[in-house]
Formats: sequence, structure tokens, C-alpha cells
Amino acid sequence: MNFKTLIIFIGKFLLLTILYLSSYIAAAFIFSPPAGKIIEVEPGPVSVTAGLLLVGAANALVVMLVLQQSRWNGRQLVLATIFSYYGVVTVMVHLETAFTLTRLTVNSPALRSLFLMGLPPALLFIPLAAWILGKLKRRKADKKPNERLFMPVSQWVWKLVVIVIVYLILYLGAGYFIGWKNPALRAFFGGTDPGNFILHVRHILQTNPWLVPFQGLRALLWVAFVLPVIRMTRGRLWQVALIVAVLMSVPQNIGQLLPTPFIPSNSVRLSLMIDTSLSSFLFGLIVTWLLYRKHNSLVDLFKLQEEPGLKPSRPVKRSR
Repeated sequence: MNFKTLIIFIGKFLLLTILYLSSYIAAAFIFSPPAGKIIEVEPGPVSVTAGLLLVGAANALVVMLVLQQSRWNGRQLVLATIFSYYGVVTVMVHLETAFTLTRLTVNSPALRSLFLMGLPPALLFIPLAAWILGKLKRRKADKKPNERLFMPVSQWVWKLVVIVIVYLILYLGAGYFIGWKNPALRAFFGGTDPGNFILHVRHILQTNPWLVPFQGLRALLWVAFVLPVIRMTRGRLWQVALIVAVLMSVPQNIGQLLPTPFIPSNSVRLSLMIDTSLSSFLFGLIVTWLLYRKHNSLVDLFKLQEEPGLKPSRPVKRSR
């Protein structure tokens, strides 16, 4: 990257950060939850201004990464990115919020406000970002074969079963070994540490039997929301997996730096941020690895093939 390209990139990044923050703050003003009783909220680890800048910069950078690395352009790219971004950043987060915080019912005005607040950053910011990055221009279709996600139904079935199991292990494991070790988090959710992970899971199954099927459903929703990104992103397996993992872990968790009445304790917010960031990042890598291409056997699962449908080029024989 030469100096001119670097300056252009920095300029676009700063502009997109400002645009994202504008849509984010406007959404907070327009769709903020109705005022209720005043709850004392602990300040975050950084000031509100610094937190907002970090949220804006992180989201702008992730969206830039997804758009720039896409082989798609125009309306197809914009709609796919809106679907994935809104699903990952808003739907997945607030489904968890509604399930965990029992005071938020389906008909709760506060819950509706949370879902509405995610619309401006998705519907306004992403098309603007695509325009600024030159991804709205019509270009010749990429003629390279793209067989990602094309696999027999039987493979979809066993891979989705594996994905659900892996997600439950990551969710419960990170939740216990990272989040649940914080006394403030246990106090917030009204729980105790039974002593080890097995007893912790047994206690969950006894006291909250709907948690496991709910999180299994969330695992499948995670997959549905990132499928377009796996399909459209250019690059090798590790590059696509990294983009998916960053999309699944950064935007939804960076907001924990900001105070919120739903989780007043700063200690609890930071524990949740570390817990969910790590588990979501690892889950994104695993989902991409499993769904990137079809696998003919268990051994084939561990073979690195750069691009499904592409055969390795043969060396050209030079004539003497």
C-alpha cells in the first residue's frame, strides 16, 4: 500500500466513522426506549465520548472489510450486507437480551425500541458506505467458479448438528469459565457457582431447561445471518473465516463499553464482552471452516483447499 492509497483509506475510514456515529446517535434519539424508573448506571472503562468513537470506528472498519472483500457489487451486495449486519448486530444480541432479562417481554416497548434502533445503521449507513467505497458501480460478473455452500443435504444436516453442539459448548464453556467466575455477574443474574462446569450445566438444565434449545436455535440463526458473507467474500479459507469471525464478535460486543440501564454494572458488562467476544470469534471460525466447501470424508475435512471448485494450477512446461 503506497502513501496515496493509505491517505485515501484513512480519509474514507474517518468519513465512514462519522457517518456511522451520525446514524447510531440519531437512532438512539429517535427510537430510545420510553423513560422508566431512574436506574443508577456505572460508567464504562472509558468516557462516553471515547466509547462512542470506539464503537463508531469498530463498526465502520468491520463494514468496510466486508464490503471491500466482497466479489459482489451493487444492490446484491448492499442487501446481503444489510441482512447479515442487522441480523448479527441487532437481532442476535436482543434475542439474547429478551431471553436473559425476563422483564423484557415480547410486547415490551423497550424491546421494540432496541430492534428499531438497529435499523438506521443498517439501512442508511451500509448503502452510503458501499457508495463511498465504490461498490455500487456495476461491474462485470466474477466468472470464477463459486461452489461455496454447495453440498449434499446430508452434509448440511450433520454439519448443522455439529455447529449446534459446538456453539452450546462454546456458549456454556465461555460463560462459566470467564463470565460466571465474576461474582458481580453471578449476583446480577442471581446465580451461584456450584464448583465445576458439569455441575453448572446440570444446574442450568434443572432450573432453566429452555436455555439449551433456545441457544441451539440461536446457533442456527447465526449460521443463517453469515451465509451471505461466506458466499460473497473473496479470498482463501482463513481470510473468509477471519472476516466472518470479526463480524460475529466485534460489532455486537464493542457496545458494552458504553453505559446501559439494562446492565448497570460496568464489571458485568466487561465480563460479558470478553465472554461473548471470544466465544463468537471462535464460533465464526468453526462455522466458516465447516461450511466453506463440501467434504467427501472426515479426512477431507482437515484438508485445506483454497477455493471450492478451483483446481490447483499445473506448472507450465517450458520448451527447451
